[in-house]
Amino acid sequence: MSNRNTSDLIEAYLKKILNSSDAVEIRRAEMADLFQCVPSQINYVINTRFTLQQGYQVESKRGGGGYIRIMKLRFTDERSYLEQMSEIMDNKISIKDSQEILQKLYEEKMITKREGNLLLAALSPKVLGIYQEEDYIRARLLQAFLQRLGYESEE
Repeated sequence: MSNRNTSDLIEAYLKKILNSSDAVEIRRAEMADLFQCVPSQINYVINTRFTLQQGYQVESKRGGGGYIRIMKLRFTDERSYLEQMSEIMDNKISIKDSQEILQKLYEEKMITKREGNLLLAALSPKVLGIYQEEDYIRARLLQAFLQRLGYESEE
């Protein structure tokens, strides 16, 4: 199996559990044995596919009784979700992280596919790549979008 396929399988396995539960607790070595991969592959999947931008919080405890807990973030309303996403990016955001936020907004039905695609085009390196501070400009644009989207959800 290629690393990509193994990563996809690990992600699908964890998300299947998270579909029926708000959290999953795993042991890295046990997961690595289950998927016949190295433990660092488990770390890779968790660090890249279960991020705050994607709506997950990860906790870990190291040592003999250590674990990794992945929790689906639940927000009381759209406004708190939008505020959390805005706080995550601080003063700059990469194109990859902005894509993940927009994907999550689409999955949560906060934006349409068309709106997401329009914003992806505006935030793209083709548009912003000519500026020294591309990630800062992207963050400011995305924060303004999230803020305005929050106002729209209250009307």
